[in-house]
Parts: sequence; structure tokens; C-alpha cells
Amino acid sequence: MEYDFKALAQLYKNALLKDVIPFWEKHSLDWERGGYFTCLDREGNVYDTDKFVWLQNRQIWIFSMLYNQLEKREDWLKIAAIGANFLAQHGTDADGNWYFALDRAGNPLVQPYSIFSDCFAAMAFSQYAMASGESWATEIALQAYNNVLRRKDNPKGKYNKIYPGTRPMKALAVPMILANLTLEMAWLLSEETIENVLDMTVREVMADFLDRDRGLIYENVAPDGSHVDCFDGRLINPGHGIEAMWFVMDIASRRHDATTINQAVDAMLNTLNFAWDVEYGGLYYFLDADGHPPQQLEWDRKLWWVHLESLVALAMGYRLTGREACWDWYRKMHDYAWSHFADPEYGEWFGYLNRRGEVLLNLKGGKWKGCFHVPRALYLCWQQFQALS
Repeated sequence: MEYDFKALAQLYKNALLKDVIPFWEKHSLDWERGGYFTCLDREGNVYDTDKFVWLQNRQIWIFSMLYNQLEKREDWLKIAAIGANFLAQHGTDADGNWYFALDRAGNPLVQPYSIFSDCFAAMAFSQYAMASGESWATEIALQAYNNVLRRKDNPKGKYNKIYPGTRPMKALAVPMILANLTLEMAWLLSEETIENVLDMTVREVMADFLDRDRGLIYENVAPDGSHVDCFDGRLINPGHGIEAMWFVMDIASRRHDATTINQAVDAMLNTLNFAWDVEYGGLYYFLDADGHPPQQLEWDRKLWWVHLESLVALAMGYRLTGREACWDWYRKMHDYAWSHFADPEYGEWFGYLNRRGEVLLNLKGGKWKGCFHVPRALYLCWQQFQALS
């Protein structure tokens, strides 16, 4: 199957604006209590009313971003506002740390153990502040960002279950999300802060987590970047690695750094080659770098976000480098993702397939899947192909 860039740009634009965004507009809004329902079945019916702070913030970000980047639509700003007002009232403890989960009314259910609640709050309120002009949203964004900087070396703090000192490791997720978050927050930060954080995070990702000999991005390494021979130390999370590489490409592109762009593309392609299921197609969820059995029992499932982040990375890699390997892989990933995850009958995308590519959970949203990876990827791919047209 051949593609042309204009047709691809139109495909992604239509999927975003005529399918995915209308699905969340129709089914997820809790006008009565504030915030959003994310536990939606295939048809959009709400099956659980708990509110997960990652997903609340991510949906604020999506609708604020669309307002800022595409069109100043008051309905989009209003949707962002019902999430922002809800979380401003209920999202944090007395010290300003962001809870992980709330009940429908906003009462806390799960303690603020996750630094990523703070990350997504900073992202969300930065975009919402830009869209709304509300000074209180700017204050929340900066407070959350400073929380992330404060917690980055010990992300779980007192909630960490790991015994200290025996086997210290650091996780890829922290520097990769901080790099992307800093670009998101650039309009609120000093040039010195931006450059210092981007230098630190890109260097850490590309020097410590990227194994130059194997060309793979490890999920966890020792503090000095060396490998640790255990389950966690051998863990390859293909989706995270590939997502991190498009973050790095984005930063390097802004800096006109072709060397780093190509290093990121190399790592992405190596990860795809390592993680592709040659028998059934699609990318494995988790793998052991040395081929041992992974400890995650869901290792062979095919997840929506892994494939969507790969589409973004491949489209961006091709636009920035013109490398044929990116285009060849894009076509393979496009064919798999659009034929397995998209749901033309009821809208949005499925999230969870078994190894054979059959729908495993008949839902459109839950505790981890909300209004984020699908619309963000559709928007970014649309922009990449529009630039190529």
C-alpha cells in the first residue's frame, strides 16, 4: 500500500477532530462534579467514576493544547476549565503534592506517591494558563514543575518500597518526562533553566540509558549508567524507549543538532527491530535485554500507546532525516496500528490486545488509558505529514 503525505495528514486530522475528540467530548465530561470520567467501555458508557490524576491532567492538557495550537474554540476551553477547576480544588494535599487518585467528588483515594502526577499537572496547568490567561493556573504549573525538580532524585520519597542502598537504580521515565515537560513549560521558564535542564536530561538519556554497543534504551540503570544484572536492570520497555527518542529528536531539532537526531533515530530503529513480534506483528510490551523470561506477565500484550508513540517517532524521524528505514518502518507500523487499534464502529481506539492482535479488553478508557496518547499522536502525526506535504 502506498501513501502520500497530504492524504496521511488528512487521515490524522479527520481521526482527531471527527472521531477521537468528539468521543471524549460526548462521554467523559462530569458537568455535575467537575473533572472527567475516563473509565469508558467500547461505546463510551461510564463503568467506574473514580478519577485518576494523571488522566485528569492529561485531558486538561489536550483540550488546552488544541485551543492554543489549532483554534480558539470556547467549547474546548470550557472543557479544559472543568478539569482545571476540579483539580485546583481537589488535586493536592496540604503540602502541594499531587494525589494519584480521587473519587468522583474529589476526595483523595491514593496518596501522592507518583512524581508523574506532578509532571502532568505542570504540563496541564501550563497549557491551561496559556489558554485562559489565569494567573492562578500559572502559579499551579510552576509549583508542580518545582515539585518535579525537587523530587527527581528520589521520585517516590517516603512511598518508596525499595530498601535503600543495596541495589540503587534510576529510571528512564524521570529524565525523559522532565525533558519533554521543560519544552512544554518553556514559555514560563528562564532561558537558563530551560537550557540547563535540557542539557542534563538529554545527556542522561543518551549517555546513561542508551547502551551504545547494543543500541537499546534500558528502562533502569545504576546511578553511574552501568547495567545491573537483575529483572529490573535488564528491562527493555520499547514504548518508553521509542517515546524518549522522539522527545530527544524534538529537542535536538530545535537546537539544529543533526548528530543527536540521528543517534535518536538509530536507537529507535534498533528498538523496533528488537521488539517487533515477527510471528504476529506489533511490538511487545516488555522484554528482557538478554532474552530471559520477563517478570511482567503482560510482557507479550500489544498496547495502544506503544504503537502510537512509534508512529510519532517514525514520522518525525523521517521528516527530520529522510532515512528510508524510518519510512519502511512507518508503513509497517501504520498498517498494524490502524488495522488493530482503531475502532471505526464506535470511535476512539482500543487499548489492549493479546499477542495475536485480538482485542483483550473491550474498553476505550480506564485507570491508565484516557484522553491523551491517541489524540496527541494523531495531532503530532498530522503536523509531521503536513510539514512533509
